Amino acid sequence: MPVFIVMLGAPGAGKGTQAKLLAEKSGLTHISSGDLFRDNIKNETELGKLAKSYIDKGELVPDDLTIQMVKERLSRPDCAKGAILDGFPRTTAQAEALDATLSQMGHKIDLVPLIGVPESVLMARLSGRWTCKQCGAIYHTLFSPPKQAGICDLDGSELYQRPDDTPETVSNRIKVYSEQTAPLIEYYTQRGVLAEINGNQEIEQVTQELIDKLPEVN
Repeated sequence: MPVFIVMLGAPGAGKGTQAKLLAEKSGLTHISSGDLFRDNIKNETELGKLAKSYIDKGELVPDDLTIQMVKERLSRPDCAKGAILDGFPRTTAQAEALDATLSQMGHKIDLVPLIGVPESVLMARLSGRWTCKQCGAIYHTLFSPPKQAGICDLDGSELYQRPDDTPETVSNRIKVYSEQTAPLIEYYTQRGVLAEINGNQEIEQVTQELIDKLPEVN
């Protein structure tokens, strides 16, 4: 039977990284909602043109349009074994629509890993990024610090923090995620498919924990 997975995790939890690694190891197809939008818009599909009309006006793409994109993507041959959904659903309404779509196809959501990381760690991961004003090189105070604080190793230019990377913005992103995702956690817990994963460990250990929870892929 095909296996369908929905990845949950706060910004900075490593959800996208783990989705890619799990896809490589399981043979399942990784579907990122961001890539889905970009591909449809780039290829100028009818769904992409519709989505672009909302995005260009600064509006959210309606759920039914997003679901149509997901449905079309899931119907392709490379999803015959199943898929790992990353970045979708974001709301209970979207989760219900996804369940209905999969049910029509004779499938269901089998596993929803929730990658948990303490907020203090998320803050450190996300707000530690600095960018060179001149060449665009990226540094991180924890993982790849410059030799001299605030100065680019490559050209000696000043480093700065993008608005997305400031502690205030990061804190707000985590807050918004928590508010949006709390109902999803409850939704999938009630359906018995939620699995809590410790995201505060080495990448390989997180991947192994995910693999251990994975139903058999045929």
